[in-house]
Amino acid sequence: MSIKITSDSTCDLSPELVSRYQVEIVPLTIVKDGKPYRDGLEITPDDIFRHVDAGGDITSTTAVSVGEYRDVFARLSPAHDAVIHINISAEFSSCYQNACIAAEEFDNVYVVDSRNLSTGHGLVVIEAALAAERGMSPQEIVSYLKDLTGRVEASFILNRLDYMVKGGRCSAVAMLGANLLRLKPCIEVKDGKMGVAKKYRGTFEKCVLDYVKDRLQGRTDLETDRIFITYSTAPKETVDQVRAAIAQYAPFQEILETRAGCTVSTHCGPNTLGILFIRK
Repeated sequence: MSIKITSDSTCDLSPELVSRYQVEIVPLTIVKDGKPYRDGLEITPDDIFRHVDAGGDITSTTAVSVGEYRDVFARLSPAHDAVIHINISAEFSSCYQNACIAAEEFDNVYVVDSRNLSTGHGLVVIEAALAAERGMSPQEIVSYLKDLTGRVEASFILNRLDYMVKGGRCSAVAMLGANLLRLKPCIEVKDGKMGVAKKYRGTFEKCVLDYVKDRLQGRTDLETDRIFITYSTAPKETVDQVRAAIAQYAPFQEILETRAGCTVSTHCGPNTLGILFIRK
């Protein structure tokens, strides 16, 4: 069967991975100074950081509309036996709801809630593409992905909280306390929602390495096919240290590096880094 995998731009897969797995990306909209820009096509995270550093307001994100999804599905549906579209968690965006409404008009379009974000979402997209390559039917793929979403572990270390404050997701008092104590929160996705898993203290580099150790050391329940190191910005030395630490703690076959896209960057800001993987 010809099965086309599509995803929102929030999956944060690199152009190389998008090409390798032949995924079609549907961009969200980033609003900067009241003007809309297509995520990854007309605006990048670096554009957002420069804008905010220059004193501009924090950008915002807008979900893909029902009409935009309808146009994508109308183009792809006749050319394939099935289209499977994977969304950012419904808890974070109305993308999933909008995609489901658009898909009602097509008999061969299936919509899956990744229950995650960034490359936690991206891991589900890759598994969908691999399942299609293995010859699974659309219904089998959807069932497999719904089970898989509960086994994806996604988390990030934030170096600064001002983006969270400006976006209304953290109070100024909490930011002040974190700065005074040199705290770096670990944000974790569980059941499709974000929460603070732990707070680390010290430099960004020290906190990141402590976080990787906490996440991986002694684990026997890891699917070791691949792990993502995903960051908005991060010093190369820090990323190299994270890569070495991962190799020390677990025998992943692939350690993939990607930059977080505009959606994560809008809310988390620069110097945010996470490791994302699947457990058994």
